[in-house]
Parts: sequence; C-alpha cells; structure tokens
Amino acid sequence: MEISSSCPTCGFVHNCICGYQPSLDSQVEFALLYHENELNKLTNTGKLLLNSLPKAKSYLWQRKVEPTELINKINQEEVEAWLLFPSDAPTLSSDYPQRKNSNKKQLFILLDATWQEAKKMVNKSPWLKTLPCLELTPNEASRYHLRRNQSQGNLCTCEAGIEVLEMVKEPANAHALSCYYDQFLAVYQAERSGHRLNSPSS
Repeated sequence: MEISSSCPTCGFVHNCICGYQPSLDSQVEFALLYHENELNKLTNTGKLLLNSLPKAKSYLWQRKVEPTELINKINQEEVEAWLLFPSDAPTLSSDYPQRKNSNKKQLFILLDATWQEAKKMVNKSPWLKTLPCLELTPNEASRYHLRRNQSQGNLCTCEAGIEVLEMVKEPANAHALSCYYDQFLAVYQAERSGHRLNSPSS
C-alpha cells in the first residue's frame, strides 16, 4: 500500500497548491512572530506569506527566550517597525501613508497566534509594547472559516498580509497573494477529508 506524504512547502497531502504559489517582490518586509501552538497547524495561513514573499521571515515567540534576531532588526536605525495589534492609540491603515517615515524600511510584525495567545505574547514582551501599533480597516469581511469560535472582524494572518500590501499600494501583489489564499481555502476541506478536490467517486 502506497503511503502519501505531505508536501514540505504547503503541507497538503492530496491537494498540493504550490502550483498557485506566487513569487512576489515587495518594497516592505514582514516578520511573523509565531506562538509555538501555531507551528504545526494545517489551518495556519502564515505559511502562505512566507512562501510567497522572499522578505517575509518567521520567528518563534517564547516567554523566557527573546527572539534576538528580530529585536536586532527592529532596532536598526534604517528600519521602522509596526506591530499589527490593537492599542489605545493605533495608527489606522488609512492614516499610515502620512504617518510612516518614508526614509526608513518598513517592517510589519504579525503575531501568528489565536487572539488569546497574541494578547499573552504582547503582555509578556516589553519589547513589543514599545512598538507603534497599526490597525487595519479592511473593506471586506474575513473569508477565513477554518476554525471554530472565530472573533467577528478579525483577519487571519494571510488576510492581514493582503491588507498591508493593499495599504502600501501594491495591488498586484495583494491580488496574487489573495488568489493563492483562495486556493488554500478551496482545497482545505477536501484535504481534511482525505481526497483530491473534485475527484471522481470510486
């Protein structure tokens, strides 16, 4: 009996979506700060950003060990870092063009975690609390429906990345990533059921 293995890139066994994966050249950078509970979840969409954007990089959040490489990047003089997380006085995405420092490289930090985990990450990380917060104001509701108890109005990691690309005036990149994300959503349920999408009945 042949045993199928999962694709090392997209993680799917029966419905590899790597043929839909774009290779995007963006002027901005993304840092995905992962809670350890997210690393091996098939429902995680952060990998779509990492696969598509060469400048996107992942870091692991641990309560007792700070991600030194990410912190050093944030502290570089030529970098302006933004944390995508609610705050009392965030910069709205509509105000971002006027608030950003055009002389610095733009780095967007996405907390790849559940809402409860993300709050814990910020509360236990003083270095995150010092960052300016950016609040996205999407025009459309989230298309993500793969987990129970999704908070209304929240975006998944890939959707947040798409919104950022729209915000920085990279509509072609945003569209390409959105199509890749749509394919991920389209095949997920078939993948969980253990069959190829639209495969004929046996």
